[in-house]
Amino acid sequence: HILNTHHHWDHTGANLELKKEGVTVYGPVVEKDKIPGIDVAVGGGDRVPFGNSYADIIDVGGHTKGHIAYHFADKEVVFVGDALFSLGCGKMFEGTPTQFWKSLKNLRSLPDETTVYCAHEYTAGNAKFAKSVEPGNAELMARIDEIMDKRSRGEPTVPSNLGQEKRTNPFLRVDVSEEIRRNVGAVPGDSDSDVFGKVRMAKDTFRG
Repeated sequence: HILNTHHHWDHTGANLELKKEGVTVYGPVVEKDKIPGIDVAVGGGDRVPFGNSYADIIDVGGHTKGHIAYHFADKEVVFVGDALFSLGCGKMFEGTPTQFWKSLKNLRSLPDETTVYCAHEYTAGNAKFAKSVEPGNAELMARIDEIMDKRSRGEPTVPSNLGQEKRTNPFLRVDVSEEIRRNVGAVPGDSDSDVFGKVRMAKDTFRG
């Protein structure tokens, strides 16, 4: 199987070539017209068989409108594409802050033991931003030291642990960290999705 999370070319560009080997392409139903070679279109609540296991589909729109994640509960793993990164999340190209925040809460609701497979190694850059908005988070500071040490040796930082993401990823903490809210200019009356939008905008313009 090929399990596409969203329509961007760097995730779907090899579909047609790989289909020559007889694989089945799964992808998000909302974006089915943009997925080359799609065979099975799926959405939140659907279940995809995979060998002797299966993936539950979670709607995680925001990076793109129809973005999905594949959660293998029995294996305690989730494949999130560009919805969630180690210490970050994807740029909000098509969705809204309300949609994206709801999506991240869907992922945050999974068990702490879940291993998160994101699609890009952006952790070092994400760490610099995370430090700028929550420098008082001791666990984050310790994690950044570990990340920079790994990257200096050319080692990957993904996959990551969801419990650790919940405690250190600023995009999962907009409703629990007053420090983050203060540092992105949240004001009384801002909803959590408003604050998420401000964090995302701050990351988009960050040059640290």
